[in-house]
Amino acid sequence: MGSLSSSSMRAFGSILHRFSNGFSSKCPITISFAVKRNCLLSRKLSSLSAISTYTSLSLYENKCIDNNNVLQLRKLWTFSPLCMGRRSSKIAGRKGAQDAKKAKLYSRIGKEVVSAVKKGGPSPISNMTLAAVLEKAKELDVPKEILDRNIKRASEKGQEAYIEKIYEVYGYGGASMVVEVSTDKINRSVAKIREVVKDYGGKMADSGSVMFKFRRVRVVNVRVTDVDKDQLLVIALDAGAEDVIEPPVYEDEIEEDRLESQYKIVSSSDNYTAILSKLREEGIKFEPDNGSELLPLTAIEVDDEAMDLNKELMSKLLELDDVDAVYTDQL
Repeated sequence: MGSLSSSSMRAFGSILHRFSNGFSSKCPITISFAVKRNCLLSRKLSSLSAISTYTSLSLYENKCIDNNNVLQLRKLWTFSPLCMGRRSSKIAGRKGAQDAKKAKLYSRIGKEVVSAVKKGGPSPISNMTLAAVLEKAKELDVPKEILDRNIKRASEKGQEAYIEKIYEVYGYGGASMVVEVSTDKINRSVAKIREVVKDYGGKMADSGSVMFKFRRVRVVNVRVTDVDKDQLLVIALDAGAEDVIEPPVYEDEIEEDRLESQYKIVSSSDNYTAILSKLREEGIKFEPDNGSELLPLTAIEVDDEAMDLNKELMSKLLELDDVDAVYTDQL
């Protein structure tokens, strides 16, 4: 059923694309097909046969050729879901977004190092909390100089331990957001977050009114150009992954964007290290998460204006030093 829906959506997108390019009014164009709407795909590994099945859809088009009506058969092969007319949301340019994400990771690990040292001292031998943070940093490929610098910073006069907080926000079009914060000054962080949310049209939500819409998982991102889909599914399944989410396909997506899209391997914390080890063993490039991620239980679709306004709000929140991550259930 999922494959049929994917095929129908791609067919529908192709038809809209044909209409958007314009056509002659001399001959009517009629196209017969069945449409089932399904823009979001999350394929479970427990059904490997369903994951690797390619599907096709036959379209009969009544086309105008030299002022004559000609019935033509067109077969479309489809591989992944289609969302029509919706380009993937980007907070910044591709390179800038990657650099910003890496900077947030380094900042977050640095704060965890400072907090661990403040609680138990600078030696990972006697400080098990620090040892665990350093092990996580190694797993996430955080440079050693970042860790050393923050161990030293923790001993500086006036430096306080960091406290982790979560703030919940309502965005535009019914979308919700979760803002993760690590701060050594709670009053400062909440004041800045409230200011940004107010200035960019969001609304602070009560604790617990948004979080129930998300689940916390570990995620590995793999670019579609770096791996064969079926190979990745087998590797992830063998290593204990819970799910592999394919990137959505957009009707107006350009080739450069498609090549930058990523598969998301979803895992529990227990199996995360095994998945990373297996990917390294197979020579597959990947991008780890920042320690964990929040995924929406159900993604919602908003209109283009709401999507852009939510993107701007999230971007401004991420510019705050105390903010480590912002998650949304917006599709």
